[in-house]
Amino acid sequence: QVQLVESGGGLVQAGGSLRLSCAASGRIFSVYGMGWFRQAPGKEREFVAAISWSGGSTYYADSVKGRFTISRDNAKNTVYLQMNSLKPEDTAVYYCALGSGPYMEVAKRSSSDFGSWGQGTQVTVSS
Repeated sequence: QVQLVESGGGLVQAGGSLRLSCAASGRIFSVYGMGWFRQAPGKEREFVAAISWSGGSTYYADSVKGRFTISRDNAKNTVYLQMNSLKPEDTAVYYCALGSGPYMEVAKRSSSDFGSWGQGTQVTVSS
C-alpha cells in the first residue's frame, strides 16, 4: 500500500513563493510517474503538473506554466512543486498523486493517469 504525504503549504502574499514536497513510501518510487493537482473551494480538482518516472519529461497546466516547476529526487522518494509568482487564484488544496502503474506515462494531464493520492496541503495566497 502506497502512502503519499504532502508538506510545505501555507499562507503567502501574492508574488511570493512556496515549495511543496510529497514523500512516498510503500512502492518503488523511481518507476512511477508523479503529479500534482489542486482543488479550490467550490471547484473541481484540476491538473497542475506531472513528471515522468524517469524525470525526463514534465507537463504543466497552462495556468502555471513558467511559474511552477515539478521535480523529483528518487534517492529521497520525494517529488517537489516549486511555486513562484503566486497569485490569489492559486489558492487551493494541493494533492500529490502517484502514477497508476510502473513505467506508465503521465502525459494526459488527467487524473486518469494516477492511482493513488495524498491527503493534500493547503496553499493560500493573499492579495
